[in-house]
Amino acid sequence: MKIFFRRFPAAGMLIFMLLASFNTLAQTKPVTDTAKVFTLEDLQVLVFRYHPIVKQAALLSESARANVLQSLGYFDPAIKAGFSRKLFGDTEYYNNWNSELKVPLWLAGADLKVGYDRSVGTYTNPETRTPAGGLSGVGLSIPLGQGLIIDARRSTLRQSKAMVQYAEAEQLKQINSVWYAVVKDYWSWYYAYRQFTLVNEGVELAERRFKALSRQTAIGDKPVIDSVEAYITVQERIIQKEKTKIELQNARLVLSNHLWSAEGNPLELPLEAMPELIDENINKPQQAVLDTLIGRASGQHPELLKLRSKGAQLAIERSYRQEMLKPKLNVSGSLIANRNNFRNNVPDYYDFNWSNYKVGIEFAFPLFLRAERGKLREVKIKQRELDYDVQQTGREIRNNILASYNDLTAYSAQLNVQIQSINNQQTLLKGETQKFELGESTLFLINSRESKLIDMKIKRESMISGYQKTLAELYYKAGTRQDVTLN
Repeated sequence: MKIFFRRFPAAGMLIFMLLASFNTLAQTKPVTDTAKVFTLEDLQVLVFRYHPIVKQAALLSESARANVLQSLGYFDPAIKAGFSRKLFGDTEYYNNWNSELKVPLWLAGADLKVGYDRSVGTYTNPETRTPAGGLSGVGLSIPLGQGLIIDARRSTLRQSKAMVQYAEAEQLKQINSVWYAVVKDYWSWYYAYRQFTLVNEGVELAERRFKALSRQTAIGDKPVIDSVEAYITVQERIIQKEKTKIELQNARLVLSNHLWSAEGNPLELPLEAMPELIDENINKPQQAVLDTLIGRASGQHPELLKLRSKGAQLAIERSYRQEMLKPKLNVSGSLIANRNNFRNNVPDYYDFNWSNYKVGIEFAFPLFLRAERGKLREVKIKQRELDYDVQQTGREIRNNILASYNDLTAYSAQLNVQIQSINNQQTLLKGETQKFELGESTLFLINSRESKLIDMKIKRESMISGYQKTLAELYYKAGTRQDVTLN
Protein backbone atom coordinates (compact mmCIF):
# COMPACT_ATOMS: atom_id res chain seq x y z
CA MET A 1 0.00 0.00 0.00
CA LYS A 2 2.76 2.44 0.95
CA ILE A 3 4.68 1.57 -2.25
CA PHE A 4 1.56 2.25 -4.29
CA PHE A 5 1.06 5.65 -2.66
CA ARG A 6 4.70 6.54 -3.41
CA ARG A 7 4.38 5.49 -7.07
CA PHE A 8 0.87 6.96 -7.65
CA PRO A 9 0.34 9.74 -5.13
CA ALA A 10 -2.71 11.25 -6.93
CA ALA A 11 -4.44 7.91 -7.25
CA GLY A 12 -3.62 7.09 -3.66
CA MET A 13 -5.11 10.37 -2.46
CA LEU A 14 -8.22 9.71 -4.55
CA ILE A 15 -8.72 6.27 -3.03
CA PHE A 16 -8.17 7.69 0.44
CA MET A 17 -10.86 10.35 -0.14
CA LEU A 18 -13.25 7.76 -1.51
CA LEU A 19 -12.74 5.52 1.50
CA ALA A 20 -13.29 8.43 3.89
CA SER A 21 -16.53 9.37 2.11
CA PHE A 22 -17.58 5.74 2.08
CA ASN A 23 -17.11 5.44 5.85
CA THR A 24 -19.30 8.52 6.33
CA LEU A 25 -22.06 7.03 4.15
CA ALA A 26 -21.81 3.62 5.79
CA GLN A 27 -22.74 5.12 9.14
CA THR A 28 -26.31 5.58 7.92
CA LYS A 29 -26.93 1.86 7.38
CA PRO A 30 -29.97 0.80 9.44
CA VAL A 31 -30.02 -2.02 11.93
CA THR A 32 -32.80 -4.52 11.19
CA ASP A 33 -31.73 -7.39 13.41
CA THR A 34 -34.50 -6.63 15.92
CA ALA A 35 -37.30 -6.61 13.32
CA LYS A 36 -40.52 -8.32 14.36
CA VAL A 37 -43.08 -9.73 11.95
CA PHE A 38 -46.45 -7.95 11.99
CA THR A 39 -48.84 -10.20 10.11
CA LEU A 40 -52.12 -9.38 8.45
CA GLU A 41 -53.79 -11.62 11.02
CA ASP A 42 -52.37 -9.47 13.83
CA LEU A 43 -53.72 -6.40 12.07
CA GLN A 44 -57.13 -8.03 11.67
CA VAL A 45 -57.41 -8.61 15.41
CA LEU A 46 -56.62 -4.98 16.20
CA VAL A 47 -58.92 -3.55 13.54
CA PHE A 48 -62.01 -5.56 14.40
CA ARG A 49 -61.61 -4.93 18.11
CA TYR A 50 -60.66 -1.27 18.31
CA HIS A 51 -61.12 0.52 14.97
CA PRO A 52 -63.51 3.50 15.48
CA ILE A 53 -65.30 3.03 12.15
CA VAL A 54 -65.94 -0.63 12.95
CA LYS A 55 -67.38 0.39 16.32
CA GLN A 56 -69.41 3.11 14.62
CA ALA A 57 -70.83 0.61 12.13
CA ALA A 58 -72.07 -1.51 15.04
CA LEU A 59 -74.25 1.42 16.08
CA LEU A 60 -76.28 1.20 12.87
CA SER A 61 -78.14 -1.94 13.90
CA GLU A 62 -78.56 -0.56 17.42
CA SER A 63 -80.10 2.59 15.97
CA ALA A 64 -82.48 0.52 13.83
CA ARG A 65 -83.53 -1.51 16.85
CA ALA A 66 -84.12 1.73 18.71
CA ASN A 67 -86.54 2.72 15.93
CA VAL A 68 -88.32 -0.62 16.37
CA LEU A 69 -88.64 0.14 20.06
CA GLN A 70 -90.14 3.54 19.21
CA SER A 71 -92.64 1.88 16.88
CA LEU A 72 -93.63 -0.54 19.62
CA GLY A 73 -94.58 2.52 21.62
CA TYR A 74 -97.75 2.79 19.53
CA PHE A 75 -98.92 -0.42 21.23
CA ASP A 76 -98.10 0.68 24.76
CA PRO A 77 -101.09 0.78 27.14
CA ALA A 78 -101.94 4.33 28.10
CA ILE A 79 -103.83 5.70 31.07
CA LYS A 80 -105.35 9.13 31.21
CA ALA A 81 -107.45 10.94 33.74
CA GLY A 82 -108.98 14.35 34.20
CA PHE A 83 -110.71 16.20 37.02
CA SER A 84 -112.65 19.46 37.03
CA ARG A 85 -114.93 21.04 39.63
CA LYS A 86 -116.81 24.31 39.98
CA LEU A 87 -118.13 25.47 43.34
CA PHE A 88 -119.69 28.90 43.74
CA GLY A 89 -121.40 29.93 46.96
CA ASP A 90 -123.32 26.95 48.23
CA THR A 91 -123.86 25.55 44.76
CA GLU A 92 -121.66 22.83 43.22
CA TYR A 93 -121.99 23.52 39.53
CA TYR A 94 -120.14 20.36 38.47
CA ASN A 95 -117.72 17.79 39.77
CA ASN A 96 -116.31 15.71 36.93
CA TRP A 97 -113.77 12.87 37.02
CA ASN A 98 -112.84 10.96 33.89
CA SER A 99 -110.27 8.16 33.66
CA GLU A 100 -109.50 5.54 31.06
CA LEU A 101 -107.01 2.72 30.44
CA LYS A 102 -106.51 2.11 26.72
CA VAL A 103 -104.75 -1.09 25.57
CA PRO A 104 -103.99 -1.25 21.83
CA LEU A 105 -104.44 -4.74 20.40
CA TRP A 106 -102.45 -6.08 17.44
CA LEU A 107 -105.36 -8.13 16.15
CA ALA A 108 -107.63 -6.15 13.82
CA GLY A 109 -106.23 -2.84 15.05
CA ALA A 110 -108.71 -2.82 17.94
CA ASP A 111 -108.38 -0.98 21.25
CA LEU A 112 -109.49 -2.34 24.59
CA LYS A 113 -110.79 0.37 26.91
CA VAL A 114 -111.47 0.25 30.64
CA GLY A 115 -112.76 3.46 32.22
CA TYR A 116 -114.37 5.09 35.18
CA ASP A 117 -116.41 8.33 34.96
CA ARG A 118 -118.08 10.41 37.64
CA SER A 119 -119.95 13.54 36.61
CA VAL A 120 -122.26 15.13 39.22
CA GLY A 121 -123.39 18.62 40.04
CA THR A 122 -126.33 20.97 39.64
CA TYR A 123 -125.43 22.10 36.15
CA THR A 124 -123.74 18.97 34.82
CA ASN A 125 -124.74 18.03 31.28
CA PRO A 126 -127.49 15.41 31.60
CA GLU A 127 -125.87 13.51 28.72
CA THR A 128 -122.77 12.83 30.78
CA ARG A 129 -124.30 12.83 34.28
CA THR A 130 -123.64 9.69 36.34
CA PRO A 131 -124.88 8.39 39.66
CA ALA A 132 -123.15 9.71 42.75
CA GLY A 133 -120.86 6.66 42.83
CA GLY A 134 -119.89 7.01 39.18
CA LEU A 135 -119.93 4.47 36.37
CA SER A 136 -117.27 2.02 35.20
CA GLY A 137 -117.10 0.59 31.70
CA VAL A 138 -115.30 -2.07 29.64
CA GLY A 139 -115.39 -1.90 25.86
CA LEU A 140 -113.76 -2.25 22.47
CA SER A 141 -113.15 0.01 19.49
CA ILE A 142 -112.81 -1.96 16.25
CA PRO A 143 -112.19 -0.71 12.68
CA LEU A 144 -114.37 -2.82 10.40
CA GLY A 145 -113.28 -1.10 7.19
CA GLN A 146 -110.07 0.88 6.80
CA GLY A 147 -107.45 -0.34 9.29
CA LEU A 148 -108.82 -3.84 9.82
CA ILE A 149 -105.98 -5.64 7.97
CA ILE A 150 -103.22 -3.08 8.55
CA ASP A 151 -103.15 0.39 9.99
CA ALA A 152 -100.56 3.15 10.41
CA ARG A 153 -99.07 1.83 13.63
CA ARG A 154 -98.72 -1.75 12.37
CA SER A 155 -97.27 -0.48 9.10
CA THR A 156 -94.72 1.64 10.97
CA LEU A 157 -93.66 -1.26 13.17
CA ARG A 158 -93.28 -3.69 10.29
CA GLN A 159 -91.29 -1.19 8.24
CA SER A 160 -88.99 -0.43 11.16
CA LYS A 161 -88.32 -4.17 11.53
CA ALA A 162 -87.48 -4.33 7.82
CA MET A 163 -85.07 -1.44 8.33
CA VAL A 164 -83.15 -3.53 10.89
CA GLN A 165 -82.13 -5.82 8.04
CA TYR A 166 -81.18 -2.76 6.00
CA ALA A 167 -79.03 -1.43 8.84
CA GLU A 168 -77.32 -4.79 9.33
CA ALA A 169 -76.49 -4.92 5.61
CA GLU A 170 -75.14 -1.37 5.75
CA GLN A 171 -73.09 -2.32 8.81
CA LEU A 172 -71.60 -5.27 6.94
CA LYS A 173 -70.85 -3.04 3.95
CA GLN A 174 -69.02 -0.46 6.07
CA ILE A 175 -66.97 -3.09 7.89
CA ASN A 176 -66.02 -4.73 4.59
CA SER A 177 -65.05 -1.35 3.20
CA VAL A 178 -62.84 -0.59 6.21
CA TRP A 179 -61.15 -3.97 6.02
CA TYR A 180 -60.54 -3.63 2.28
CA ALA A 181 -58.84 -0.27 2.85
CA VAL A 182 -56.77 -1.78 5.68
CA VAL A 183 -55.61 -4.69 3.53
CA LYS A 184 -54.61 -2.38 0.67
CA ASP A 185 -52.59 -0.21 3.05
CA TYR A 186 -50.94 -3.29 4.54
CA TRP A 187 -49.77 -4.53 1.16
CA SER A 188 -48.61 -1.04 0.21
CA TRP A 189 -46.49 -1.11 3.36
CA TYR A 190 -45.29 -4.59 2.41
CA TYR A 191 -44.15 -3.33 -1.00
CA ALA A 192 -42.46 -0.26 0.47
CA TYR A 193 -40.65 -2.43 3.02
CA ARG A 194 -39.51 -5.01 0.46
CA GLN A 195 -38.43 -2.27 -1.94
CA PHE A 196 -36.36 -0.62 0.77
CA THR A 197 -34.86 -3.98 1.76
CA LEU A 198 -33.84 -4.81 -1.81
CA VAL A 199 -32.39 -1.37 -2.42
CA ASN A 200 -30.49 -1.59 0.87
CA GLU A 201 -29.12 -4.97 -0.19
CA GLY A 202 -27.99 -3.32 -3.42
CA VAL A 203 -26.19 -0.66 -1.38
CA GLU A 204 -24.42 -3.33 0.65
CA LEU A 205 -23.38 -5.19 -2.52
CA ALA A 206 -22.03 -1.97 -4.02
CA GLU A 207 -20.18 -1.17 -0.79
CA ARG A 208 -18.54 -4.58 -0.64
CA ARG A 209 -17.54 -4.35 -4.28
CA PHE A 210 -16.08 -0.89 -3.71
CA LYS A 211 -14.03 -2.12 -0.77
CA ALA A 212 -12.75 -5.08 -2.73
CA LEU A 213 -11.85 -2.95 -5.75
CA SER A 214 -10.18 -0.38 -3.52
CA ARG A 215 -7.92 -3.09 -2.14
CA GLN A 216 -7.19 -4.45 -5.61
CA THR A 217 -6.55 -0.93 -6.90
CA ALA A 218 -4.17 -0.27 -4.06
CA ILE A 219 -1.99 -3.23 -5.01
CA GLY A 220 -2.27 -2.45 -8.71
CA ASP A 221 -4.54 -5.32 -9.81
CA LYS A 222 -7.36 -3.01 -10.97
CA PRO A 223 -7.31 0.44 -12.51
CA VAL A 224 -8.25 3.42 -10.34
CA ILE A 225 -11.19 4.23 -12.61
CA ASP A 226 -12.93 1.03 -11.44
CA SER A 227 -12.87 2.30 -7.84
CA VAL A 228 -14.35 5.61 -8.95
CA GLU A 229 -17.10 3.88 -10.88
CA ALA A 230 -17.81 1.54 -7.96
CA TYR A 231 -18.07 4.53 -5.64
CA ILE A 232 -20.47 6.31 -8.01
CA THR A 233 -22.67 3.19 -7.94
CA VAL A 234 -22.63 3.33 -4.13
CA GLN A 235 -23.72 6.96 -4.23
CA GLU A 236 -26.52 6.31 -6.72
CA ARG A 237 -27.89 3.45 -4.69
CA ILE A 238 -27.70 5.44 -1.46
CA ILE A 239 -29.78 8.16 -3.12
CA GLN A 240 -32.30 5.52 -4.19
CA LYS A 241 -32.24 4.09 -0.68
CA GLU A 242 -33.08 7.45 0.89
CA LYS A 243 -35.98 7.83 -1.52
CA THR A 244 -37.38 4.39 -0.69
CA LYS A 245 -36.80 5.09 3.01
CA ILE A 246 -39.18 8.05 2.85
CA GLU A 247 -41.72 5.96 0.95
CA LEU A 248 -41.49 3.29 3.66
CA GLN A 249 -42.01 5.87 6.40
CA ASN A 250 -45.07 7.26 4.65
CA ALA A 251 -46.51 3.77 4.07
CA ARG A 252 -45.97 3.02 7.76
CA LEU A 253 -47.84 6.21 8.72
CA VAL A 254 -50.76 5.36 6.43
CA LEU A 255 -51.06 1.89 7.94
CA SER A 256 -50.87 3.40 11.44
CA ASN A 257 -54.16 5.19 10.71
CA HIS A 258 -55.90 1.87 11.36
CA LEU A 259 -54.18 1.08 14.66
CA TRP A 260 -55.99 1.94 17.90
CA SER A 261 -55.71 0.84 21.49
CA ALA A 262 -58.48 -0.56 23.66
CA GLU A 263 -58.76 2.88 25.29
CA GLY A 264 -59.31 4.56 21.93
CA ASN A 265 -55.83 6.07 21.68
CA PRO A 266 -54.04 6.10 18.30
CA LEU A 267 -51.09 3.73 17.95
CA GLU A 268 -48.02 3.91 15.75
CA LEU A 269 -46.58 0.98 13.85
CA PRO A 270 -43.18 0.29 15.48
CA LEU A 271 -40.09 1.05 13.44
CA GLU A 272 -38.80 -2.47 13.97
CA ALA A 273 -41.99 -4.05 12.60
CA MET A 274 -41.77 -5.89 9.31
CA PRO A 275 -44.51 -7.46 7.14
CA GLU A 276 -44.86 -11.18 6.69
CA LEU A 277 -42.96 -12.75 3.83
CA ILE A 278 -45.03 -14.14 0.96
CA ASP A 279 -44.12 -17.12 -1.15
CA GLU A 280 -43.46 -15.87 -4.65
CA ASN A 281 -45.00 -19.01 -6.16
CA ILE A 282 -48.60 -17.80 -6.04
CA ASN A 283 -51.49 -19.61 -7.65
CA LYS A 284 -54.80 -17.91 -8.27
CA PRO A 285 -57.93 -19.19 -6.46
CA GLN A 286 -59.57 -22.24 -7.98
CA GLN A 287 -62.70 -22.03 -10.12
CA ALA A 288 -64.70 -23.53 -7.24
CA VAL A 289 -63.79 -20.50 -5.10
CA LEU A 290 -65.04 -18.16 -7.83
CA ASP A 291 -68.32 -20.08 -8.18
CA THR A 292 -68.80 -20.00 -4.40
CA LEU A 293 -68.21 -16.26 -4.23
CA ILE A 294 -70.64 -15.57 -7.08
CA GLY A 295 -73.30 -17.78 -5.50
CA ARG A 296 -72.83 -16.21 -2.09
CA ALA A 297 -72.90 -12.70 -3.52
CA SER A 298 -76.24 -13.32 -5.25
CA GLY A 299 -77.85 -14.07 -1.90
CA GLN A 300 -75.78 -12.27 0.74
CA HIS A 301 -74.16 -9.24 -0.86
CA PRO A 302 -74.81 -6.16 1.34
CA GLU A 303 -76.02 -4.05 -1.59
CA LEU A 304 -78.57 -6.69 -2.59
CA LEU A 305 -79.62 -7.18 1.03
CA LYS A 306 -80.23 -3.44 1.33
CA LEU A 307 -82.31 -3.41 -1.83
CA ARG A 308 -84.34 -6.42 -0.68
CA SER A 309 -85.02 -4.84 2.69
CA LYS A 310 -86.23 -1.75 0.83
CA GLY A 311 -88.44 -4.08 -1.20
CA ALA A 312 -89.92 -5.54 1.98
CA GLN A 313 -90.52 -2.04 3.28
CA LEU A 314 -92.28 -1.01 0.07
CA ALA A 315 -94.42 -4.17 0.15
CA ILE A 316 -95.64 -3.20 3.61
CA GLU A 317 -96.26 0.36 2.46
CA ARG A 318 -98.22 -0.93 -0.53
CA SER A 319 -100.45 -3.08 1.68
CA TYR A 320 -101.11 -0.07 3.88
CA ARG A 321 -101.94 2.18 0.92
CA GLN A 322 -104.31 -0.44 -0.47
CA GLU A 323 -105.99 -0.59 2.92
CA MET A 324 -106.49 3.17 2.78
CA LEU A 325 -108.74 2.72 -0.25
CA LYS A 326 -111.40 1.16 1.97
CA PRO A 327 -114.06 3.30 3.67
CA LYS A 328 -113.48 4.17 7.27
CA LEU A 329 -115.97 2.31 9.46
CA ASN A 330 -115.19 2.27 13.16
CA VAL A 331 -117.46 0.62 15.72
CA SER A 332 -117.06 1.14 19.46
CA GLY A 333 -119.04 -0.24 22.36
CA SER A 334 -118.81 -0.43 26.15
CA LEU A 335 -120.68 -2.22 28.89
CA ILE A 336 -121.21 0.04 31.87
CA ALA A 337 -122.03 -0.61 35.51
CA ASN A 338 -122.36 1.18 38.85
CA ARG A 339 -119.40 -0.72 40.22
CA ASN A 340 -116.45 1.56 40.98
CA ASN A 341 -113.85 -0.87 42.35
CA PHE A 342 -112.66 -4.44 41.75
CA ARG A 343 -111.02 -5.19 45.06
CA ASN A 344 -113.57 -7.76 46.30
CA ASN A 345 -114.09 -10.02 43.31
CA VAL A 346 -113.91 -10.04 39.53
CA PRO A 347 -116.79 -8.52 37.57
CA ASP A 348 -119.71 -10.80 36.78
CA TYR A 349 -122.91 -10.68 34.81
CA TYR A 350 -124.66 -8.56 37.40
CA ASP A 351 -121.96 -5.91 37.16
CA PHE A 352 -121.82 -5.76 33.35
CA ASN A 353 -124.69 -6.96 31.18
CA TRP A 354 -126.17 -6.15 27.84
CA SER A 355 -128.84 -3.96 29.37
CA ASN A 356 -126.37 -1.16 30.15
CA TYR A 357 -124.09 -0.11 27.31
CA LYS A 358 -122.74 2.63 25.08
CA VAL A 359 -122.24 2.16 21.33
CA GLY A 360 -120.94 4.35 18.55
CA ILE A 361 -120.38 4.11 14.78
CA GLU A 362 -118.14 6.34 12.67
CA PHE A 363 -118.18 6.30 8.85
CA ALA A 364 -116.18 8.31 6.35
CA PHE A 365 -115.31 7.81 2.68
CA PRO A 366 -113.73 10.27 0.20
CA LEU A 367 -115.67 10.14 -3.05
CA PHE A 368 -112.74 10.28 -5.50
CA LEU A 369 -109.89 8.75 -3.47
CA ARG A 370 -107.39 10.76 -5.49
CA ALA A 371 -104.91 11.21 -2.65
CA GLU A 372 -105.05 7.54 -1.71
CA ARG A 373 -104.80 6.31 -5.31
CA GLY A 374 -101.90 8.70 -5.99
CA LYS A 375 -99.94 7.44 -3.01
CA LEU A 376 -100.56 3.82 -3.98
CA ARG A 377 -99.41 4.51 -7.54
CA GLU A 378 -96.26 6.17 -6.19
CA VAL A 379 -95.44 3.09 -4.13
CA LYS A 380 -95.94 0.83 -7.16
CA ILE A 381 -93.58 2.98 -9.22
CA LYS A 382 -90.95 2.78 -6.48
CA GLN A 383 -91.28 -0.98 -6.47
CA ARG A 384 -90.69 -1.13 -10.22
CA GLU A 385 -87.66 1.14 -9.87
CA LEU A 386 -86.34 -1.11 -7.13
CA ASP A 387 -86.77 -4.21 -9.29
CA TYR A 388 -84.64 -2.58 -11.98
CA ASP A 389 -82.02 -1.65 -9.37
CA VAL A 390 -81.87 -5.24 -8.16
CA GLN A 391 -81.37 -6.52 -11.71
CA GLN A 392 -78.65 -4.02 -12.56
CA THR A 393 -76.86 -4.28 -9.22
CA GLY A 394 -76.81 -8.07 -9.37
CA ARG A 395 -75.31 -8.00 -12.84
CA GLU A 396 -72.67 -5.41 -11.86
CA ILE A 397 -71.69 -7.41 -8.79
CA ARG A 398 -71.20 -10.57 -10.82
CA ASN A 399 -69.16 -8.82 -13.50
CA ASN A 400 -67.03 -7.02 -10.91
CA ILE A 401 -66.20 -10.37 -9.31
CA LEU A 402 -65.26 -11.83 -12.69
CA ALA A 403 -63.13 -8.76 -13.50
CA SER A 404 -61.18 -9.10 -10.24
CA TYR A 405 -60.70 -12.80 -10.90
CA ASN A 406 -59.37 -12.01 -14.37
CA ASP A 407 -56.93 -9.55 -12.84
CA LEU A 408 -55.74 -12.27 -10.48
CA THR A 409 -55.20 -14.57 -13.45
CA ALA A 410 -53.09 -11.91 -15.15
CA TYR A 411 -51.07 -11.23 -12.01
CA SER A 412 -50.43 -14.94 -11.51
CA ALA A 413 -49.21 -15.40 -15.09
CA GLN A 414 -47.05 -12.27 -15.01
CA LEU A 415 -45.53 -13.24 -11.69
CA ASN A 416 -44.49 -16.66 -13.00
CA VAL A 417 -42.77 -15.03 -15.98
CA GLN A 418 -41.13 -12.46 -13.70
CA ILE A 419 -39.69 -15.21 -11.48
CA GLN A 420 -38.20 -16.94 -14.50
CA SER A 421 -36.75 -13.64 -15.71
CA ILE A 422 -35.13 -13.05 -12.32
CA ASN A 423 -33.54 -16.50 -12.41
CA ASN A 424 -32.18 -15.82 -15.88
CA GLN A 425 -30.89 -12.40 -14.82
CA GLN A 426 -29.12 -13.96 -11.84
CA THR A 427 -27.47 -16.42 -14.20
CA LEU A 428 -26.30 -13.56 -16.43
CA LEU A 429 -24.97 -11.62 -13.43
CA LYS A 430 -23.10 -14.65 -12.14
CA GLY A 431 -21.53 -15.25 -15.54
CA GLU A 432 -20.61 -11.58 -15.95
CA THR A 433 -18.97 -11.61 -12.52
CA GLN A 434 -16.85 -14.63 -13.45
CA LYS A 435 -15.82 -12.93 -16.68
CA PHE A 436 -14.88 -9.79 -14.73
CA GLU A 437 -12.68 -11.79 -12.40
CA LEU A 438 -10.91 -13.19 -15.47
CA GLY A 439 -10.52 -9.71 -16.91
CA GLU A 440 -12.93 -10.30 -19.79
CA SER A 441 -15.72 -7.92 -18.65
CA THR A 442 -16.15 -4.47 -17.15
CA LEU A 443 -17.47 -3.14 -13.91
CA PHE A 444 -20.08 -1.16 -15.85
CA LEU A 445 -21.67 -4.34 -17.16
CA ILE A 446 -21.72 -5.91 -13.72
CA ASN A 447 -23.36 -2.84 -12.18
CA SER A 448 -25.87 -2.69 -15.02
CA ARG A 449 -26.85 -6.33 -14.66
CA GLU A 450 -26.99 -6.06 -10.88
CA SER A 451 -29.15 -2.92 -11.00
CA LYS A 452 -31.42 -4.62 -13.51
CA LEU A 453 -31.71 -7.62 -11.18
CA ILE A 454 -32.63 -5.37 -8.24
CA ASP A 455 -35.25 -3.59 -10.35
CA MET A 456 -36.69 -6.93 -11.45
CA LYS A 457 -36.93 -8.11 -7.83
CA ILE A 458 -38.66 -4.85 -6.87
CA LYS A 459 -41.10 -5.36 -9.74
CA ARG A 460 -41.73 -8.89 -8.46
CA GLU A 461 -42.62 -7.50 -5.02
CA SER A 462 -44.88 -4.95 -6.72
CA MET A 463 -46.68 -7.79 -8.47
CA ILE A 464 -47.03 -9.71 -5.21
CA SER A 465 -48.46 -6.61 -3.53
CA GLY A 466 -50.81 -5.98 -6.46
CA TYR A 467 -51.92 -9.61 -6.44
CA GLN A 468 -52.76 -9.52 -2.74
CA LYS A 469 -54.67 -6.25 -3.15
CA THR A 470 -56.64 -7.73 -6.04
CA LEU A 471 -57.36 -10.84 -3.99
CA ALA A 472 -58.80 -8.63 -1.24
CA GLU A 473 -60.74 -6.76 -3.91
CA LEU A 474 -62.21 -10.05 -5.18
CA TYR A 475 -63.70 -10.82 -1.77
CA TYR A 476 -64.77 -7.20 -1.27
CA LYS A 477 -66.60 -7.14 -4.62
CA ALA A 478 -68.32 -10.37 -3.53
CA GLY A 479 -69.59 -8.60 -0.40
CA THR A 480 -67.49 -10.57 2.07
CA ARG A 481 -64.01 -10.63 3.63
CA GLN A 482 -61.05 -12.87 3.01
CA ASP A 483 -60.15 -15.13 5.91
CA VAL A 484 -56.52 -14.14 6.38
CA THR A 485 -55.92 -17.06 8.75
CA LEU A 486 -55.93 -19.30 5.68
CA ASN A 487 -52.96 -17.53 4.10
